[in-house]
Amino acid sequence: MHGHGHGHGHGHGHGHGHGHEGELGRGGIRGLLAKAGHALAPHSHDSADKTDAALEGSSRGLRVLAVSFGVLLVTAAVQAVIVVMSGSVALLGDTLHNVADALTAVPLAIAFSLGRRAATRRFTYGYGRAEDLAGIAIVLIIAASAVLAGYEAVTRLFHPQDMRAVGWVAAAAVVGFLGNEWVARYRIGVGREIGSAALVADGLHARTDGFTSLAVLIGAGGAALGFPLADPIVGLLITVAICFVLRDAAREIYHRLMDAVDPAIVDEAEAILGEVEGVERVGSVRLRWIGHALHAEVEILVGHELSLVDAHAVAVAAEHRLIHDLPRLRAATVHTDPHGPAGADHHAPLTSHR
Repeated sequence: MHGHGHGHGHGHGHGHGHGHEGELGRGGIRGLLAKAGHALAPHSHDSADKTDAALEGSSRGLRVLAVSFGVLLVTAAVQAVIVVMSGSVALLGDTLHNVADALTAVPLAIAFSLGRRAATRRFTYGYGRAEDLAGIAIVLIIAASAVLAGYEAVTRLFHPQDMRAVGWVAAAAVVGFLGNEWVARYRIGVGREIGSAALVADGLHARTDGFTSLAVLIGAGGAALGFPLADPIVGLLITVAICFVLRDAAREIYHRLMDAVDPAIVDEAEAILGEVEGVERVGSVRLRWIGHALHAEVEILVGHELSLVDAHAVAVAAEHRLIHDLPRLRAATVHTDPHGPAGADHHAPLTSHR
C-alpha cells in the first residue's frame, strides 16, 4: 500500500446531515465532470460539527483555566492572610511561589486562544500545535520546581531552621494542598476529555505545587513534635515525587510532539472503516493530534470494477463514518485503491519512491 495521493487534493466543510445532496442535485455534463474530477482525488473534508466541537474544546479549556486560576488566586490570598497573621517569611516565599505557578496558566490560555484561529496558507493545519509549545514550557517549569524543591531540602538539611508560628504554617499548607489538588484533578480530568496533553500537564504541575504544600505541612508537624529534620527529609521525598510527576508530564508532551496516538484509537478506526459497505479491505491508518483535535489519513481498498463515482461514494461513506464515530476526530483524508485482480500493482510507477 502506498499513501501517495493523485489528482487534486480538496477540502470542504459541511454538517453531518448534509452529505452531498447539493452535489448530487447538479445536472448536465458539467456536473458529471465535476463529480469525476472529485472522485479522482483523495477525499478530504472538515466536518462543521467536529470543527465546532474542537472550538468548544478550546472554549472549555479556557473556562477550566479561568476557574482554576481563580481558585489558585483565592488559595494564595488565604495563604497571604495567614502570612500577615503569622509573620512567617518562609511562608511568604511559599505563597509567592504558588502565585507565580498559577501564572503558568497564561501561556496555555494564549495557546488555546491561538488554536481557535482558522488555518492559513502558511499554517495549513491551523495553530493547534501552540498547545504543545505551551506544554513544553509547563514541563520545563515542573523541572525547575523539582530542582528548587531539592535545593531547598538539601539546604535545610545542612542548615536547619527553626519554624515560627507552626500552627499558622500548617494551616496555610493545608489550604495550599487542597487548592492545588482540586485544580490538578479538574485540569487533568477535562484535559483527558477534550484530548489536551498540555492541559493535563498543567494539571500535573498544579499537583506538584500541592506536593510542595504537603511537604510544608509535614515539616510543620515534625517541628511541633520536636523533630526539625522532618522538614528537609520530607522535602527530599517530595522532590522525588515531583520527578515522577515530571516524567508523566514529559511523556504526555513527548507523545504529542512525536505524533503518537493510543493504539486503541487506531484499532477503533480500522474497525469503523471495515464495517463500511463497499470497503473490501482497510490499508494504512495514520492518526495525529493537532492541539486537541485528531486528524486522519487512511487508505481503503474497493472493488476494481467500481466506477469513479461509485468508488468516491464509498470514500465519502467511510469518511463520514470515521468523523461521526471516532471521538475528537476533526478531519479525515480517505485514499481509495482498487482491490484485485490478483497480482496487479496499481502503484508500479511509484515503486522507486517507496
